[in-house]
Amino acid sequence: MPDDIPFDKKFDLAPGRAEEVAPGVRRLLCNNPSPFTFKGTVSYIIGHGRVAIVDPGPDDPAHVQALLDAVRGETVTHIFVTHTHRDHSPAVRAVKAATGALVLAEGPHRAARPLNIGESKRLDASGDLDFVPDRRLADGEVVSADGFAIEAIATPGHTANHMAYALAGTDILFAGDHVMAWSTSIVAPPDGAMSDYMASLEKLAQRPETTYFPGHGGAVRDAPAFVGHYIRHRQGREASIRHRLAKGAADIPTIVRAVYIGLDPRLAGAAGLSTLAHLEDMVARGEVATDGPPSIDGVYRLAG
Repeated sequence: MPDDIPFDKKFDLAPGRAEEVAPGVRRLLCNNPSPFTFKGTVSYIIGHGRVAIVDPGPDDPAHVQALLDAVRGETVTHIFVTHTHRDHSPAVRAVKAATGALVLAEGPHRAARPLNIGESKRLDASGDLDFVPDRRLADGEVVSADGFAIEAIATPGHTANHMAYALAGTDILFAGDHVMAWSTSIVAPPDGAMSDYMASLEKLAQRPETTYFPGHGGAVRDAPAFVGHYIRHRQGREASIRHRLAKGAADIPTIVRAVYIGLDPRLAGAAGLSTLAHLEDMVARGEVATDGPPSIDGVYRLAG
């Protein structure tokens, strides 16, 4: 299964250096590499003269300064946030303080499902609970400014408040963490929900944009086909879980060992939460059973 998606892990952007990747689109890399962020968080600048920033990134003074240096002499009118994990949104406060830009997003951070999961089990890159946008965006809403227009596309799944942004008049979509060229996206309760994530993938697969600029790593090319690989990968993961449960009831660590062959040990916790997301969806559909609500410590079996 690791080879079923044509990943592209080539990405040599130096942190702090603005690079034009398409007409009117620049990107900057934050120096916050990790197993979850790849080389680091990528922020985008749209336009020239009067500009918007997509995902200012973590609370990293060096990255904030690099962003402000990149737009020196320009006016930042808007800040768009794809979602409120701590590697994407906390820098909003410093950038807004320096520019006075309007902050737009789907809404504050919130849980996707009321699952039985302790705070200690959440991912380290979890929610920016202090984030509040100046204006909440609705699915399909278009924000027009001097020189560009942005369509907000609700894509819940990685987080409940995840949004992608399409640049009108181009084939470009800013995908946040929903679709990335270097890896699959983590869907981890309580922030994320697999049923929402799959529905959002299907939604993107129907859209015309062919180039995605994600929150980590390089561009996704031939995007609708790539999204199709993502969908089939998740369907295959679910089939692997079902195959393991056909051998008997199992807890999540047992399922992870059977399904995630060759897993980086640093990602074991994330794999467990992603497995929980699949199981929660399978329980909701009546395919899998467990005692009580789905939880990270539960034991699961095929229903019927």
